[in-house]
Amino acid sequence: MEYPLVTTAWLEANLFEANLVLLDASMQSVVGKEPILYDEFVCIPRSQKFDIEKVFCDTTSSQLHAMPTPEQFEQGATALGIDRDSLVVIYDNQGIYSAPRAWWMFKLMGHENVYVLDGGLPQWLSEARMTSESYQPTILDEESVPYVADFQPKLICDANYVLESLGGDSVILDARAPGRFAGEVGEPRPGVRCGHIPGSVNLPFGELLREHRMKRVEDLQAMFEQLVGEQGSEQERIFSCGSGITACILILASVASSHDKAVLYDGSWADWGSNAELPIEQGA
Repeated sequence: MEYPLVTTAWLEANLFEANLVLLDASMQSVVGKEPILYDEFVCIPRSQKFDIEKVFCDTTSSQLHAMPTPEQFEQGATALGIDRDSLVVIYDNQGIYSAPRAWWMFKLMGHENVYVLDGGLPQWLSEARMTSESYQPTILDEESVPYVADFQPKLICDANYVLESLGGDSVILDARAPGRFAGEVGEPRPGVRCGHIPGSVNLPFGELLREHRMKRVEDLQAMFEQLVGEQGSEQERIFSCGSGITACILILASVASSHDKAVLYDGSWADWGSNAELPIEQGA
C-alpha cells in the first residue's frame, strides 16, 4: 500500500478537483483521549458527513460499531455520490481519531484511492485555511453510478481468527491506554472484563501522534521495530482496541511505515472481554 496520508497544503491545492470527495468522519463519542470541543460547527469546504455511528456500521449486529456489510456500504456510498473512480480524502475533528476507521472501511471495500488528512480539522484550522459553516449538499444526477464494493475479507477478522492465531506467527497490537490494557482500570462498557488478549502488545494510539499529526515515517518504523522486533516486518499484524475505532489509527501508522500485512479485529476488546470463554491476561 502507498503512503496513506495527505497534507493540509495538498488538500487545499486540490480541494476543487472534480473527482475529489471530502468526507468528515468525526464521531460524537470520543474515548481514550481528551476530546477537542467546538463552540460552533465548522468544516472544510466541500465536506460531506460520513456517519460511522449511524450509517456506515452494521446496525443489525450486537457488536458495537460493527463494520457495515458490503451492501450497507454500497448504499451509503452511493447516497454520497461516491463511485469507484472517486479520490476520497477523510478527516475528523479530533486530528487523527476516527478518520482512519473510515479509511480502512474503504480499503475493506476494495477502494484504493483513499487517504486520511494528516492532522484533520484541528491542523486545518491552526493554519487558518478556509472553512464552511455547513456540509456540501449531495447532488445526484442521471450520470451518477451506484457504488460497487470489492470486499477484501482478509483485512478484517473475528474472535475465532484471533484465538487461532495465539501462539502463532502473528503479532496482536492493542491501541488502548496502558491502564486498560493491564486490567488496572475498569472498562467503560458494562459486562466487559478487564485485561487483554494473551500475548498481545500494547501500543496506545496517542504515542503515534505528534500533536494532531502522525509521527514521521522513520519514528513509526522505530516504534514498531522496538515492539515486535526486526522479524515483525514480515509478520501479520492483528490490531485491536476498545471497539474497533482507534485500532485503525495503529493500522494507519503501520501502513504509513510500509508494512502491508494488517488485519483489524473489528469486535476488539468489547467483543473479546464480553465472552467468558475466551482467555485473558492482566498486567503490563
